[in-house]
Amino acid sequence: MKKLLVAASLMLSSALTQASDISLWEKSTLNEIVKRGELQVCMEAGYMPFEMRNKKGNIVGFDVDMAKAMAKAMKVKLDLRNTAWDGIIPALLTAKCDIIMSGMTVTAERNLKVNFANPYIVVGQTILVRPDLADKISSYRDLNDPKYVVATKLGTTGDIATKKYIGKSNIRLFETESEGALEVVNGNAHAFVYDLPFNAIYSSQNSDKVVHLDDSFTYEPLGWAIRKGDPDFLNFLNNFLAQVKGDGTYDKIYSKWFASDDWLKSVQ
Repeated sequence: MKKLLVAASLMLSSALTQASDISLWEKSTLNEIVKRGELQVCMEAGYMPFEMRNKKGNIVGFDVDMAKAMAKAMKVKLDLRNTAWDGIIPALLTAKCDIIMSGMTVTAERNLKVNFANPYIVVGQTILVRPDLADKISSYRDLNDPKYVVATKLGTTGDIATKKYIGKSNIRLFETESEGALEVVNGNAHAFVYDLPFNAIYSSQNSDKVVHLDDSFTYEPLGWAIRKGDPDFLNFLNNFLAQVKGDGTYDKIYSKWFASDDWLKSVQ
Protein backbone atom coordinates (compact mmCIF):
# COMPACT_ATOMS: atom_id res chain seq x y z
CA MET A 1 0.00 0.00 0.00
CA LYS A 2 2.80 2.38 0.92
CA LYS A 3 4.54 1.67 -2.39
CA LEU A 4 1.35 2.46 -4.28
CA LEU A 5 0.94 5.74 -2.38
CA VAL A 6 4.55 6.69 -3.07
CA ALA A 7 4.17 5.85 -6.76
CA ALA A 8 0.94 7.84 -6.97
CA SER A 9 2.58 10.76 -5.21
CA LEU A 10 5.52 10.70 -7.62
CA MET A 11 3.17 10.59 -10.62
CA LEU A 12 1.18 13.53 -9.28
CA SER A 13 4.35 15.48 -8.59
CA SER A 14 5.62 14.77 -12.12
CA ALA A 15 2.30 15.83 -13.65
CA LEU A 16 2.30 19.09 -11.67
CA THR A 17 5.88 19.80 -12.70
CA GLN A 18 5.04 19.20 -16.37
CA ALA A 19 1.99 21.45 -16.09
CA SER A 20 4.11 24.14 -14.47
CA ASP A 21 6.76 23.86 -17.20
CA ILE A 22 4.08 24.16 -19.90
CA SER A 23 2.63 27.21 -18.18
CA LEU A 24 6.07 28.88 -17.96
CA TRP A 25 6.73 28.22 -21.65
CA GLU A 26 3.36 29.62 -22.69
CA LYS A 27 4.15 32.81 -20.77
CA SER A 28 7.76 33.01 -22.01
CA THR A 29 8.77 35.95 -24.16
CA LEU A 30 10.65 33.46 -26.33
CA ASN A 31 7.38 31.67 -27.08
CA GLU A 32 5.73 35.00 -27.90
CA ILE A 33 8.57 35.89 -30.27
CA VAL A 34 8.30 32.59 -32.12
CA LYS A 35 4.51 32.86 -32.44
CA ARG A 36 4.69 36.52 -33.46
CA GLY A 37 7.46 35.84 -35.97
CA GLU A 38 9.38 38.93 -34.89
CA LEU A 39 12.10 39.81 -32.37
CA GLN A 40 11.57 43.32 -30.96
CA VAL A 41 14.80 44.90 -29.69
CA CYS A 42 15.18 48.12 -27.71
CA MET A 43 18.40 50.06 -28.26
CA GLU A 44 19.53 53.68 -28.25
CA ALA A 45 21.17 54.57 -31.54
CA GLY A 46 24.00 56.76 -30.32
CA TYR A 47 26.72 54.54 -28.87
CA MET A 48 29.52 53.83 -31.35
CA PRO A 49 30.27 51.18 -32.42
CA PHE A 50 27.43 49.30 -30.72
CA GLU A 51 24.48 51.11 -32.32
CA MET A 52 24.34 54.30 -34.39
CA ARG A 53 22.79 55.73 -37.55
CA ASN A 54 24.53 55.42 -40.89
CA LYS A 55 24.26 58.01 -43.65
CA LYS A 56 21.09 56.35 -44.93
CA GLY A 57 19.45 56.70 -41.52
CA ASN A 58 19.58 52.99 -40.72
CA ILE A 59 20.66 51.72 -37.30
CA VAL A 60 23.91 49.77 -37.60
CA GLY A 61 26.59 48.49 -35.24
CA PHE A 62 27.92 45.57 -33.22
CA ASP A 63 24.70 45.06 -31.23
CA VAL A 64 22.65 45.32 -34.42
CA ASP A 65 24.62 42.53 -36.10
CA MET A 66 24.30 40.39 -32.97
CA ALA A 67 20.54 41.02 -32.99
CA LYS A 68 20.38 40.03 -36.66
CA ALA A 69 22.21 36.78 -35.88
CA MET A 70 19.83 36.12 -32.99
CA ALA A 71 16.72 36.72 -35.11
CA LYS A 72 18.15 34.43 -37.79
CA ALA A 73 18.69 31.70 -35.19
CA MET A 74 15.07 32.14 -34.08
CA LYS A 75 13.92 32.17 -37.73
CA VAL A 76 12.00 35.40 -37.17
CA LYS A 77 12.12 38.99 -38.44
CA LEU A 78 13.96 41.74 -36.56
CA ASP A 79 12.37 44.98 -35.35
CA LEU A 80 14.83 47.54 -33.94
CA ARG A 81 13.16 50.08 -31.65
CA ASN A 82 15.23 53.19 -31.02
CA THR A 83 14.61 54.15 -27.38
CA ALA A 84 15.93 56.98 -25.21
CA TRP A 85 18.35 55.64 -22.61
CA ASP A 86 16.51 56.99 -19.58
CA GLY A 87 13.38 55.15 -20.70
CA ILE A 88 14.88 51.95 -22.04
CA ILE A 89 14.33 49.75 -18.96
CA PRO A 90 10.75 51.04 -18.46
CA ALA A 91 10.13 50.24 -22.15
CA LEU A 92 11.25 46.66 -21.58
CA LEU A 93 9.23 46.27 -18.40
CA THR A 94 6.07 47.52 -20.13
CA ALA A 95 6.59 45.05 -23.01
CA LYS A 96 7.39 47.68 -25.64
CA CYS A 97 10.20 45.34 -26.67
CA ASP A 98 11.38 41.81 -25.93
CA ILE A 99 14.98 42.53 -25.01
CA ILE A 100 17.49 45.34 -24.52
CA MET A 101 20.60 44.94 -26.70
CA SER A 102 22.26 48.32 -26.28
CA GLY A 103 25.67 48.12 -24.63
CA MET A 104 24.08 47.98 -21.18
CA THR A 105 26.46 47.43 -18.27
CA VAL A 106 25.43 44.74 -15.81
CA THR A 107 24.99 46.39 -12.41
CA ALA A 108 23.41 45.25 -9.16
CA GLU A 109 20.93 48.14 -9.28
CA ARG A 110 19.75 47.25 -12.78
CA ASN A 111 19.69 43.56 -11.91
CA LEU A 112 17.00 44.30 -9.32
CA LYS A 113 14.73 45.36 -12.18
CA VAL A 114 15.77 43.06 -15.03
CA ASN A 115 17.61 39.81 -15.63
CA PHE A 116 20.82 39.73 -17.63
CA ALA A 117 22.14 37.02 -19.91
CA ASN A 118 25.83 36.15 -19.58
CA PRO A 119 28.05 39.15 -20.49
CA TYR A 120 28.90 39.32 -24.18
CA ILE A 121 31.74 41.86 -23.90
CA VAL A 122 33.64 43.72 -21.17
CA VAL A 123 34.46 47.44 -21.34
CA GLY A 124 35.42 50.15 -18.84
CA GLN A 125 35.42 53.90 -18.30
CA THR A 126 38.20 55.97 -19.87
CA ILE A 127 38.85 59.69 -20.19
CA LEU A 128 39.12 62.24 -22.99
CA VAL A 129 41.06 65.38 -22.01
CA ARG A 130 42.02 68.60 -23.71
CA PRO A 131 45.45 68.40 -25.40
CA ASP A 132 46.81 71.26 -23.27
CA LEU A 133 46.13 69.16 -20.13
CA ALA A 134 47.72 65.95 -21.34
CA ASP A 135 50.89 66.55 -19.34
CA LYS A 136 48.95 67.43 -16.18
CA ILE A 137 46.25 64.74 -16.18
CA SER A 138 47.36 61.12 -16.48
CA SER A 139 44.53 59.35 -14.62
CA TYR A 140 41.08 59.89 -13.13
CA ARG A 141 42.71 60.71 -9.76
CA ASP A 142 44.17 63.92 -11.18
CA LEU A 143 40.66 65.14 -12.07
CA ASN A 144 39.28 64.80 -8.56
CA ASP A 145 39.53 68.52 -7.92
CA PRO A 146 36.90 71.33 -7.95
CA LYS A 147 38.95 73.28 -10.49
CA TYR A 148 38.19 70.71 -13.19
CA VAL A 149 34.96 70.50 -15.18
CA VAL A 150 34.21 66.88 -16.05
CA ALA A 151 31.46 65.94 -18.50
CA THR A 152 29.69 62.59 -18.84
CA LYS A 153 26.38 61.14 -19.98
CA LEU A 154 23.37 61.27 -17.67
CA GLY A 155 22.12 57.98 -16.22
CA THR A 156 25.02 55.83 -17.41
CA THR A 157 27.81 53.99 -15.63
CA GLY A 158 29.98 56.91 -16.71
CA ASP A 159 27.73 59.10 -14.56
CA ILE A 160 28.06 56.66 -11.63
CA ALA A 161 31.84 56.27 -11.99
CA THR A 162 32.43 60.01 -12.26
CA LYS A 163 30.46 60.72 -9.08
CA LYS A 164 32.16 57.83 -7.26
CA TYR A 165 35.78 58.38 -8.27
CA ILE A 166 35.89 62.04 -9.35
CA GLY A 167 33.23 63.42 -7.03
CA LYS A 168 35.16 66.54 -6.06
CA SER A 169 35.23 67.80 -9.64
CA ASN A 170 32.62 70.07 -11.22
CA ILE A 171 30.47 67.40 -12.90
CA ARG A 172 28.23 68.26 -15.84
CA LEU A 173 25.75 65.74 -17.20
CA PHE A 174 24.53 65.54 -20.80
CA GLU A 175 21.79 63.65 -22.62
CA THR A 176 24.10 62.13 -25.24
CA GLU A 177 27.71 60.98 -25.48
CA SER A 178 28.41 63.35 -28.37
CA GLU A 179 27.23 66.39 -26.43
CA GLY A 180 29.49 65.54 -23.51
CA ALA A 181 32.58 64.90 -25.64
CA LEU A 182 31.93 68.08 -27.64
CA GLU A 183 32.24 70.09 -24.42
CA VAL A 184 35.90 69.08 -24.28
CA VAL A 185 36.44 69.88 -27.97
CA ASN A 186 34.84 73.31 -27.50
CA GLY A 187 36.87 74.04 -24.37
CA ASN A 188 33.87 74.09 -22.03
CA ALA A 189 35.04 71.04 -20.07
CA HIS A 190 38.47 69.76 -19.10
CA ALA A 191 37.57 66.09 -19.50
CA PHE A 192 34.90 63.65 -20.61
CA VAL A 193 34.34 60.28 -18.93
CA TYR A 194 32.71 57.45 -20.87
CA ASP A 195 33.04 53.89 -22.17
CA LEU A 196 36.32 52.91 -23.83
CA PRO A 197 34.89 51.94 -27.27
CA PHE A 198 33.17 55.29 -27.78
CA ASN A 199 36.15 57.30 -26.50
CA ALA A 200 38.60 55.33 -28.66
CA ILE A 201 36.60 56.00 -31.82
CA TYR A 202 35.87 59.64 -30.93
CA SER A 203 39.55 60.35 -30.23
CA SER A 204 40.58 58.80 -33.56
CA GLN A 205 38.15 61.17 -35.31
CA ASN A 206 39.30 64.20 -33.28
CA SER A 207 42.96 63.39 -32.58
CA ASP A 208 43.99 67.05 -32.72
CA LYS A 209 41.27 68.13 -30.26
CA VAL A 210 41.28 65.48 -27.53
CA VAL A 211 43.72 63.06 -25.92
CA HIS A 212 42.46 59.63 -24.92
CA LEU A 213 43.61 58.24 -21.57
CA ASP A 214 42.77 54.67 -22.57
CA ASP A 215 43.58 52.84 -19.33
CA SER A 216 40.11 51.78 -18.06
CA PHE A 217 39.52 52.56 -14.40
CA THR A 218 36.36 50.46 -14.03
CA TYR A 219 35.33 46.89 -14.90
CA GLU A 220 32.04 46.78 -16.79
CA PRO A 221 30.57 43.64 -18.34
CA LEU A 222 27.82 44.32 -20.87
CA GLY A 223 24.78 42.06 -21.09
CA TRP A 224 21.40 41.67 -22.78
CA ALA A 225 18.51 42.51 -20.47
CA ILE A 226 15.12 40.78 -20.33
CA ARG A 227 12.13 40.81 -18.02
CA LYS A 228 12.32 38.73 -14.84
CA GLY A 229 10.70 35.32 -14.40
CA ASP A 230 11.57 33.95 -17.84
CA PRO A 231 14.03 31.00 -17.53
CA ASP A 232 13.32 29.71 -21.05
CA PHE A 233 14.33 32.98 -22.72
CA LEU A 234 17.39 33.34 -20.48
CA ASN A 235 18.45 29.78 -21.28
CA PHE A 236 18.13 30.45 -25.01
CA LEU A 237 20.20 33.66 -24.80
CA ASN A 238 23.06 32.04 -22.87
CA ASN A 239 23.15 29.08 -25.24
CA PHE A 240 22.94 31.35 -28.29
CA LEU A 241 25.90 33.38 -27.02
CA ALA A 242 27.94 30.22 -26.39
CA GLN A 243 27.07 28.97 -29.88
CA VAL A 244 28.07 32.13 -31.79
CA LYS A 245 31.28 32.40 -29.78
CA GLY A 246 32.05 28.79 -30.61
CA ASP A 247 31.25 28.79 -34.33
CA GLY A 248 33.12 31.98 -35.26
CA THR A 249 30.08 34.22 -35.77
CA TYR A 250 30.94 36.40 -32.76
CA ASP A 251 34.58 36.84 -33.81
CA LYS A 252 33.51 37.87 -37.30
CA ILE A 253 31.12 40.52 -35.97
CA TYR A 254 33.64 41.70 -33.36
CA SER A 255 36.38 42.12 -35.95
CA LYS A 256 34.07 44.12 -38.20
CA TRP A 257 33.33 46.73 -35.54
CA PHE A 258 36.35 46.72 -33.21
CA ALA A 259 39.34 45.54 -35.22
CA SER A 260 38.66 47.88 -38.13
CA ASP A 261 37.40 51.44 -38.63
CA ASP A 262 36.29 50.94 -42.23
CA TRP A 263 32.68 51.42 -41.11
CA LEU A 264 33.34 55.00 -39.97
CA LYS A 265 32.95 56.42 -43.46
CA SER A 266 29.36 55.10 -43.64
CA VAL A 267 28.32 56.73 -40.36
CA GLN A 268 26.92 60.24 -40.05
